[in-house]
Amino acid sequence: MWKDFGVTEEFRAAFQRVLDTAAAQAPDFPEAVHDVFRLSTQVPPEELGHAMEALSPVLSDCEPVAGIAADLSVLAGALVESGAPAGQVGLEVLRQLGSYGQAAVAFMHAWDKTGGGRLPEPGETSGEQEKRVEGVLGENAPLATIGWWTSLRYGLAAKAMVSDASVRAALRADAGALEGLTQIVHALSTRLHEFVELGELLRMAEVEYLLVLDRVSWRGFRVRIDGVGDNFQLHTLLADALVGKEGRRLDGNRPDPRWTAAYLDGVADPLADVVTGEWDLVGGNGEWVGNEAEPADIPVVDGERVLVLEPQSLTRPWRAGRRHPHIPGSLQVVGELAVDEATAWWSRMHPAGSVRHPHAPRIENEEGEDPRPPLHFGVAAHFAEADSGPIPVPFAALPPELTDPPADPDAFGPSPFSTHAEAHVPAPTEDPSTPEPFLPDREPTRRAEQEPDPGPTPGPAAEDAPGASLLPPMPEGVADSWSWGPTWKWPPPPEG
Repeated sequence: MWKDFGVTEEFRAAFQRVLDTAAAQAPDFPEAVHDVFRLSTQVPPEELGHAMEALSPVLSDCEPVAGIAADLSVLAGALVESGAPAGQVGLEVLRQLGSYGQAAVAFMHAWDKTGGGRLPEPGETSGEQEKRVEGVLGENAPLATIGWWTSLRYGLAAKAMVSDASVRAALRADAGALEGLTQIVHALSTRLHEFVELGELLRMAEVEYLLVLDRVSWRGFRVRIDGVGDNFQLHTLLADALVGKEGRRLDGNRPDPRWTAAYLDGVADPLADVVTGEWDLVGGNGEWVGNEAEPADIPVVDGERVLVLEPQSLTRPWRAGRRHPHIPGSLQVVGELAVDEATAWWSRMHPAGSVRHPHAPRIENEEGEDPRPPLHFGVAAHFAEADSGPIPVPFAALPPELTDPPADPDAFGPSPFSTHAEAHVPAPTEDPSTPEPFLPDREPTRRAEQEPDPGPTPGPAAEDAPGASLLPPMPEGVADSWSWGPTWKWPPPPEG
């Protein structure tokens, strides 16, 4: 299929130009990015993988140059959508989203404090808006404004990255960082609809294992899931894995194979797209869960997410199809509980028939109403406004088994992209008054003792500046980087 070696060579040259112009902050960087976008769909996936490996150190070093870093993140997202593995670049994009996203939330907060009204579109942010929020944020206003300016680009890139199974696995392994990022994304989603889906994908990353108890048989199973966007999908995949001799011999009707295919990696068949369920889905804490919710809504009981399969109290069909069609789903039965372990779990569960569908007709002579309200349907859990501090826990590196490198590291040949461009990144001027950049994946360091500036430092101390508690420190190199922000912020360097 991939026979045009001329296009491959053209792509390699274009991508090398992206690395070089990004590291040098050259004015022709946007043109180089455009060429890579144009060529990326015409080269094989392994070529895109080489490009992502070369991009990782350059993206990290370019973080203080917000405009370039955001554009590199979007480019990386496009390569992932074209078949490249996200790898370490995916985690770097999410880390930068945490930093600039926190700044964007601070901009939103300051905007509300200075009169409110309609927020500017991120791409239309200007110096006028920066001046407006200075009253709340003081010297942090530039960082907050740039955070808002880049927010949509980082959001688009992050959606592509969290669609990668290995990135979701790394997020699950780093609960503190996942929680902090989720809070920031939730806050942004209240003003930017584009972040709503990203929030759903982050919730998908929360869940890997479930304990499933079947009321009729009193049996229990541990299952492993990934790429499951809602409980309609979970319900059907559970039925396929557990019902009948093809599954674990639970009583019931097996789902149509076309339904199952639509929830794994296929498309819905218009001749078989109406699904019928087998059970009521109830949490192990005795609360209604239902199909409209997400796996992350299944409650945790004694350290495990516990789902009880109850006989249906109300039959309701639904349409087949994944909530996030670009993400394949999977469900695997890891094992069945031993009889004594299953019995111990059942001793902690609610009585049979005590939880029914909220719309099910009342049973004749039913006494009173259940005082416990059902869980919400399909609404993501509420998160408080983003914390004023940086994300406290760094993202871990991808587990070796998830990066899936070839047994022979030279199987595809050496990477055709040099990373020498990294050396061209301008070194920041050593200035004791310049704070460390916001790098949540590294331990904070103290600068070595240096000679004090002979001149007086005007204004209050940095820690006393307005809005300082809302933002990470200003990245290094901001004051002398023409490509830190849009053209209204920093003019290009003089020619020659």
